[in-house]
Amino acid sequence: MVKYQPFSGTVNMIKDFSITQSGENSGCFRLMSVIDGTGRQVNFVIDPRTYFVDQAMVGIGDLVTGYFDADAPVPMIYPPQYRALVMVKETQGQNVKVDFFNSQLISSDGMLKLNLSPGTAILLENGQRFTKSPANRNLIVVYGPSTFSIPAQTTPYRIIVLC
Repeated sequence: MVKYQPFSGTVNMIKDFSITQSGENSGCFRLMSVIDGTGRQVNFVIDPRTYFVDQAMVGIGDLVTGYFDADAPVPMIYPPQYRALVMVKETQGQNVKVDFFNSQLISSDGMLKLNLSPGTAILLENGQRFTKSPANRNLIVVYGPSTFSIPAQTTPYRIIVLC
């Protein structure tokens, strides 16, 4: 099971990133540098499988949250470099959480509970409808307002199931 770890900040650099000496994958990989409010920097490797919520085009100066696998091995370099699994371009009035949600649709950190409605779109990464229960799965949850309780409760706008 993937343990999704977020890192949020401002994009200050995007450049091509070569993973082979032959250059056969030239242009398919990008390196995106993100700096948070305290000055910590993370470099995200963006590959063709990185999921961008809303297929958002990200540029320098944008506020983003990148999710990576906290249990994946990483090179011992500074700044740290992680393979981005999910990228979110932050927008006003929209929240996104990427996590495992249990049988009661509570996130693994216990901070968010989902209340599904008939209007909640439940989709696969390719945009097609997901017809089973989203419980006990890794999910990208796109939502708006939530309660101030613990866990916070929300009725999501959209759920993307990470199969």
